[in-house]
Amino acid sequence: MAYATYEQGGQRQVGEVQGSTLVPLNGLEEIGAAIDLDVLAAATRMTDSAVDIDSVRLLPVVPNPSKIFCVGLNYREHVTESKRELPTYPVLFAKYADSLLGAFDNIVLPPESSQVDYEGELTVVIGRGGRRISEDDALDHVLGYTVANDITMRDFQYKTHQWMQGKAWDGSTPLGPYLVTPGEVDLDHAGIRTVLNGETVQESDLSMLIFSIPRLIATISTFTTLRPGDLILTGTPGGVGYRRDPQLFLKDGDEVSVEIDGVGSIRNLIRAH
Repeated sequence: MAYATYEQGGQRQVGEVQGSTLVPLNGLEEIGAAIDLDVLAAATRMTDSAVDIDSVRLLPVVPNPSKIFCVGLNYREHVTESKRELPTYPVLFAKYADSLLGAFDNIVLPPESSQVDYEGELTVVIGRGGRRISEDDALDHVLGYTVANDITMRDFQYKTHQWMQGKAWDGSTPLGPYLVTPGEVDLDHAGIRTVLNGETVQESDLSMLIFSIPRLIATISTFTTLRPGDLILTGTPGGVGYRRDPQLFLKDGDEVSVEIDGVGSIRNLIRAH
């Protein structure tokens, strides 16, 4: 199954995806801390209030996560193009709820940066919290998966050896369009690609992750409690614009999409500030 958080007439609602429509789930306003698979399954479907997906605004699928963890250097080809050593421990950094955008919202270029880059990523949504979760149990804590574009301001990222100032800009990270439940996603074979103005600029598959999803959940929950609705962006494949020759950065009028087989596709227009 797949679910979305959407807005219509100023009201937020969780809907179940049924073809080209969303069927509202009674009493559920957004996917987040109070939501697990049992809650989604048990909610009353308001079939008489179904809406066309194209008629509503899709919000970030989890609009208000308590924590957003991002993983750097988690595909071998990206490590190679970055001219770094293969990591033995995941490279982790944080974003904030204010960083998130809807799956089809415009990405506005900040006037302070001239090196705005794309990074297509699979995102894990936590459904059952825990601390010191074992790798064997980790997938039992997953609510589902969604798609993100870890838009990065490279000229700010590399001002210091910490990356946060290049990664956590307000309104910079589209997330969605749907939460897809775990049984629907083939983590061993699903392809991931980023397309810029019709040209595929990143392409890999999820089997190429250096640190698996169970390993990431176990690692992160060692030092902090994972809570329902928390997000883990699992890293990007090779092909980022900063590492190309010549470099390739996003500009006004571009269209960038990130597609993951079985999970969905986000698509965003790039606009000047």
